[in-house]
Amino acid sequence: MKGLPLNDPLRIRTAAELTDWVEEVGFLPLFAGEVPGFSAEEHVAAEHWWTGDKALDPWEWREAIAAAHRVAYGKFFDGRAGFISRAWLPYFANARRNGFDFDGRWQSGAASRREKAIMERFMDVESEDEPVFTNAAILSTQLKRDAGFGKGGEKNYPGVLTGLQMQLYLVIGGFRRRQNKQGEAYGMAVSVMMTPESIWGYEALSAAYDEEPADSWQRLFDHVKERFPAPDADIIRLIGRRPAP
Repeated sequence: MKGLPLNDPLRIRTAAELTDWVEEVGFLPLFAGEVPGFSAEEHVAAEHWWTGDKALDPWEWREAIAAAHRVAYGKFFDGRAGFISRAWLPYFANARRNGFDFDGRWQSGAASRREKAIMERFMDVESEDEPVFTNAAILSTQLKRDAGFGKGGEKNYPGVLTGLQMQLYLVIGGFRRRQNKQGEAYGMAVSVMMTPESIWGYEALSAAYDEEPADSWQRLFDHVKERFPAPDADIIRLIGRRPAP
């Protein structure tokens, strides 16, 4: 793991400090990638990962940050986990969705049947003006069963679920442990999937829909390029390709 020394005054020390920094830089992958400095990993202590200490372990912090909903958490960067501030969510949504709400993407033929099977678990009766999202918060393991994936059913659930996060149709809204028939929690914490609209509202996600998706993408690219200079190809790998007209 990469990271900063324990005595480095710039080292991020708490989940709250990491959230503050995400809000400052706008968006941030959890783990180090192609763009130097552009990750949480490179700004925390390497030796604190996977210790299970909720106060010190960045892996534990991600659970608290996801549940607090100050910033979005999910697999947003080349299929890898990271954070997006609320200020930048509209631009990510516009660029990644290419201007389509999910119902519009489905009607245009751009969404797959497997994506629809998952998203149907989160959508209520649609209105003429905008889609109506339920407040559903569904364990990813339960969502897999409800959407018909698994043995004898649809394939590649992890890939389809990651794709929906990359398109900002779903986020990880927290983590919970599963329960047995007696209501007792067991096993590792499992991600809770939600639509970002059900957390922050439709207007917050659609606020950039009045600009071209390619212009929103350019904002993302320019922002990373300014703060974390790197070859264009490395930045594009993390934020995705420019949307087609």
